[in-house]
Amino acid sequence: MKLGWTAAVTLLVASVPLWGQEEALPDLFSDVIDVRVVNLEVVVTDRKGNRIGGLEASDFELLVDGEPVPVEYFTEIDDGRATTSFGNLVGEAPTVAPDGPVATNYLIFIDELSAIRQSRNRILQNIEEDLDDLGPTDRVALVAFDGRSLTRIADWTSSRDDIEDALSRARDRKALGMQNKFGLGFQTRRSVLAAAGTLRSFAVAPGRKVMLILAAGWDTQVDLWNPRLLWLLGVRDASLNDLYGPLVHAANLVGYSLYPIDMGGAGPARSNDGRANQAEFGLTGLAAPWGGRPNTPEDSRRWHDVLRHLADETGGLPMINFFSNKALAETAEDTRSYYWLGFEPPRAQDDALHDILVRVIDRPWLRVRSRRSYMDMSKSTEVTMLVEGALLFGGAPGGVALEVHFGSPEKAGIRKIAVPMEVRIPLKDVTMLPAGDQWMNELEFRVTVIDEYGDHSETPIDRFPIHGSKAPSPGDTFIYETELVMRKRPHRYVAAVYDPLSGAILSATGTVGPDSGTVTTVGDVK
Repeated sequence: MKLGWTAAVTLLVASVPLWGQEEALPDLFSDVIDVRVVNLEVVVTDRKGNRIGGLEASDFELLVDGEPVPVEYFTEIDDGRATTSFGNLVGEAPTVAPDGPVATNYLIFIDELSAIRQSRNRILQNIEEDLDDLGPTDRVALVAFDGRSLTRIADWTSSRDDIEDALSRARDRKALGMQNKFGLGFQTRRSVLAAAGTLRSFAVAPGRKVMLILAAGWDTQVDLWNPRLLWLLGVRDASLNDLYGPLVHAANLVGYSLYPIDMGGAGPARSNDGRANQAEFGLTGLAAPWGGRPNTPEDSRRWHDVLRHLADETGGLPMINFFSNKALAETAEDTRSYYWLGFEPPRAQDDALHDILVRVIDRPWLRVRSRRSYMDMSKSTEVTMLVEGALLFGGAPGGVALEVHFGSPEKAGIRKIAVPMEVRIPLKDVTMLPAGDQWMNELEFRVTVIDEYGDHSETPIDRFPIHGSKAPSPGDTFIYETELVMRKRPHRYVAAVYDPLSGAILSATGTVGPDSGTVTTVGDVK
């Protein structure tokens, strides 16, 4: 049985970062992230900011979209150790023993696109000086983004020598804040998506998870963006949540708290003057976007609003002004004592965003800080993120390989080509169900491409039925035909077929471009 299906997919290349690596990235995208348990790191203080300990699960009220939800997992963490716990949830629920140590994982993300070298290196040096504040089981990972590619400078490590070496290498890297050619809004979009992708790549880590974000001047008002760029991106009247939603939702999905650091640093605002920058930074004729810091109190307030938004939505703290000089020490202190609450929400898998509120019963004067929402992500969206993650971080999603053939490219407009694509789907690897006198299924196909500059397409989903008059025999295939419309340059691609009936993902990766010819590419089998 040889089945055929023809469809057309047009890929418009948009801007998203590509990974560059000093070392091979861990393959964390081989499975869909199935978030069954929502974990909340809860800090309780009095009016003066003093921590309140000794509370029990019955002291807390947990509301989701305004409705009470039972606390199904609970433990108090005091000075890095679990004091009490109850609950028997599996999956994402933390597994700690009473009086056992609880590690904190510090994922450091450096936005080099907005960084001024002196300010960035001062913060990194301060982080190195505060390494003694880490516990013996705490770990650090370090990632840098230069506007085009993400580089993993260090994977998770608790070795003091390895962390110091990684921080030293980070200080030697370029800082592009004074050479930024992208424009503020364009830069912000790139950096936010890069940070969100980094979180998903480092999703699997036992213990408490925090991300330290070294950034400067991320935009706060979409009306400052280039109007033509906004039109192309389809963005209208964006709020902080619209601009930073991808990062906030990724953090809440995989259980990270965000601790954004004001990389502009403390000190008086500098004028945006090329001569002043030459005297201080040795750069002739270049004016920093904010002279090293926002030029006006209004600019500073808007930037600090971004830091507070990222922290407030995920249960972290913003590191502003003086606190940026002690970011690691302050984060370590803040994450050493808290309550860990967990609940298993009903799953509609409809991509809906749900509000979370935690409060202490009958003690309204106590202040409670935790993440504020979670997203009930659909399987379809998770698979799309899986495919895009494979494109950004390498590897191929799923456990079975697809066979892909490309035809000869044809001209498809100014500096664009259309490449015929044939995907052979082995029917033994998908589920076919009898329905009357037919054997049927409906599959989902995704393909996305990325070029050498880090620009990649959207990831359209094409759902198509397959059917036959009898059960498939060994060796039977379904042939799916489409074409890729892309810029006239080489691209790396990831193609994936998702079977909703079985949850199987079949995939292939490779290169495609002007010289594709009749190349055959087979994805790696995992």
